[in-house]
Amino acid sequence: MFIQTEATPNPATQKFLPGRVVMENGTAEFRSPDEAQASPLAARLFEIPGVTGVYFGYDFISVSKDNAEWQHLKPAILGSIMEHFMSGKPVMGDASILSEDLDAGGEFFDEADESIVLTIKELLDTRVRPAVAQDGGDITFRGFKDGKVYLNMKGSCSGCPSSTATLKHGVQNLLRHFVPEVEEVVAA
Repeated sequence: MFIQTEATPNPATQKFLPGRVVMENGTAEFRSPDEAQASPLAARLFEIPGVTGVYFGYDFISVSKDNAEWQHLKPAILGSIMEHFMSGKPVMGDASILSEDLDAGGEFFDEADESIVLTIKELLDTRVRPAVAQDGGDITFRGFKDGKVYLNMKGSCSGCPSSTATLKHGVQNLLRHFVPEVEEVVAA
């Protein structure tokens, strides 16, 4: 098994590509060892000293760290990922809840704005999320109110120094161009 690694715009996060599907449907994010108990793989990664976050995309795993050096963490992370996939265990446990399921329940917008929200979501799904996934992260819709779009930053996007620029200059400009009702984009 060969696992590729890629740097992300967030220096505290690396992207690992195991060459196979990680999450068939949805995504999952873990910010603590307690949350990671829903996933045998995430729990294994959190056993490595210095790991502070794990995010699963369709075909990648993003791992965030504290002040530890990547040169010391990467061998342990690569070994844990390889051992997990070679064991045949599932990525998620039986009682797992996908991040997308949690997000869907927390959306807020006025029913009169439903067509605007559908357009915003379509633009996010077709133009923003695929690009952000290449950097090991994800941006999901949270809400729309008074011209403001609220988005969740996940994976390498969460805590990334360039995430503000991505939101303000990339996503905000795109949405304003296609949806005149959008005045501002903010992180939820």
